Amino acid sequence: MQNVIEVKNLVKRYKKAKENSVDDISFEVKEGEFFTLLGPNGAGKTTTISILNTTLSKTSGSVKVDGLEIDQYADQVRKKIGVIFQNQSLDMNLTAEENVRFHTVLYGLYPYRPLFSMMPKGYQNKVEELAEILGIGKEIHSPIKTFSGGMKRKLEIVRGLIHKPKILFLDEPTTGLDPLSRKNLWKYLAEVRKTDNLTLFLTTHYLEEAESADRICIVDKGKVIAIGTPNQIKKSLVDEYLEVETADKDGLRLELAQKKLSFEENGTFKIKLKNEQIQEVLGKLKTKIKHIKLHAPSLEEAYLEIINSQENNENN
Repeated sequence: MQNVIEVKNLVKRYKKAKENSVDDISFEVKEGEFFTLLGPNGAGKTTTISILNTTLSKTSGSVKVDGLEIDQYADQVRKKIGVIFQNQSLDMNLTAEENVRFHTVLYGLYPYRPLFSMMPKGYQNKVEELAEILGIGKEIHSPIKTFSGGMKRKLEIVRGLIHKPKILFLDEPTTGLDPLSRKNLWKYLAEVRKTDNLTLFLTTHYLEEAESADRICIVDKGKVIAIGTPNQIKKSLVDEYLEVETADKDGLRLELAQKKLSFEENGTFKIKLKNEQIQEVLGKLKTKIKHIKLHAPSLEEAYLEIINSQENNENN
């Protein structure tokens, strides 16, 4: 697969700032990939995504979107991307559908028409389809002023998808959405990825949304501190272990030490698997086990391990 995003030595420093907001980061995103950018508040995520979608200028470095340098070809880049912003960007004086319609006109998809009924049938069908998926089908022609915060978020998602972008930037897209709407959105995006080879670029605080990403890039204080598949990141930082309960704690403790099996004891025994299979570990034990549970590392554990490690290194 070809790279659809290429970032090399990207730097962004705001005026009067003492430090770089984005500090010499590099990564690439493949066409059709689900790529996620993670990091704590102030890590540089929103700054990075804003530079990629051409709403913010960079200080230095190289950024290409679909082979186009964003500095030279910003207008062409905007036609290839969809953006769901973290902060609301709707016109409160328009109806929901009018917000979407003016968006498509700005992108050059359709000539301006003063009424929804005068727009091409393809546009009408797409607006109604997306509005139904997000649960605002009945309200799509209502004034924005009547919308709740969650409904406005849904409309922004409709607007970001209406022109069938090649790359969709999602900056905290499900903030304010109810669980059903979140589920429907991700189901729809999964379908579009298959049919249209859509590339997803996500920033999120919901780490469970990042679990299904192809690759994850973790940034902190403007720097890339980890990048890889979710499994690579989890396995490199957090051990799988068996949580074991037994009536014969003294016997199990002695046996684990004799077999040189690494473990922690805190009411139960946590036996680290490392590169061994469950059956291999259990096969070494003769002590009678009362209860056993496998603990697989979560992305949240790995993420917190990385961030905490960074903070500890800076404090030492």
